[in-house]
Amino acid sequence: MSRGREKISTQRIQRKNTEGTENSQEWLCHVSDCINMRRGEKVGFAVVGLGAIAQGAVLPAFRNARRAKLVALVGRDKRKAEKLARKFRAAVAYSAEEFGACLENPEVTAVYLATPQSEHLSRTIAAARAGKHVLCEKPLAVTPEQSAEMVRICEECGVQLMTAYRKYYEPSALYLKNLVQSGKLGKIDVINTSFSELHVAGKSITWLLDAKVSGGGPLMDLGVYCVNTSRWLVDEDPVEVSAHSWRKNAERFREVEEGISFRMHFASGLVVQGNSTYSSAISSFVFVQGTKGWACLTPAFPFDEERRLTGKIGGKWFEKKFGVVDEFAPELDAFATAIRAKKNVEPDGRQGHRDMCIVEAIYESARKGGPVSVRYGIR
Repeated sequence: MSRGREKISTQRIQRKNTEGTENSQEWLCHVSDCINMRRGEKVGFAVVGLGAIAQGAVLPAFRNARRAKLVALVGRDKRKAEKLARKFRAAVAYSAEEFGACLENPEVTAVYLATPQSEHLSRTIAAARAGKHVLCEKPLAVTPEQSAEMVRICEECGVQLMTAYRKYYEPSALYLKNLVQSGKLGKIDVINTSFSELHVAGKSITWLLDAKVSGGGPLMDLGVYCVNTSRWLVDEDPVEVSAHSWRKNAERFREVEEGISFRMHFASGLVVQGNSTYSSAISSFVFVQGTKGWACLTPAFPFDEERRLTGKIGGKWFEKKFGVVDEFAPELDAFATAIRAKKNVEPDGRQGHRDMCIVEAIYESARKGGPVSVRYGIR
């Protein structure tokens, strides 16, 4: 979620989750897991980082979560952490310096990292080595080298690493993916997508413009949703990218781009055109064009607005509305379920790492002024 929102709605409605099973053994594990959950054995979480996204979305989501419970909070200001712990009924609060003590808490099974991405690597390594599972906000890290190390350490320690892409569990995005995967839109030719937001001096979060902390500008904060959602919709990864970035206000945006436009090319012939800026009112969309029809979802990425999906298939117009739901509780529950069942979670750390590889290639193309091949892999 963009961390630069001036206001974050905390309106939430609970969404029913259903879990599928592939065979009888998995079904028995699922039944056993559900029995444990009914007995109150939810997966205990510590939320690390108590900024806007944590207070406005993550912490309230535990009220709606069926399989995850809030156990601990970790923040730079311990008094603030204690106050929030009382508000959201967490058992204990720690300062950032006491993160080690938090990891020693046997009630904490997983950590939700809602810190700036410059802290993701160190926090993930500490948690993994303590045997704690990690649900990490996007983008996964500052660089692909860091995200690769996060994946490697978690796999080495036998813990789960999930990238917090909530669109995988949000009804309108799932409906759009079904349209794409079912073939109702035909062969997908072009996807246009955008996510932008006005970064206001003195109001918006300042570290978003600090390259050492954020890793980049709106592409890292917002455009990464365009990158991930596009390839998730088609279950394919780009092989080459091209991009152009700009700084209209060179003084304010000394370290990061003010805006960026990029194109991703896929082996199937699909082309994805995306853009993201810090200089326009908040707006987002995903426009999918196929041989049999088209569909457009807008707003596509903020979690506190009603969504509308419109389109035409075979010459017939359709329109659907999707109300505001709690997009974070299903994400927490999916991670808790994966932990209990010892099954891989989606989207995992490797998916977050692949996005980092794509983002790196987009930035390289913008610097060079030409196309760049995307280099994947955990090095």
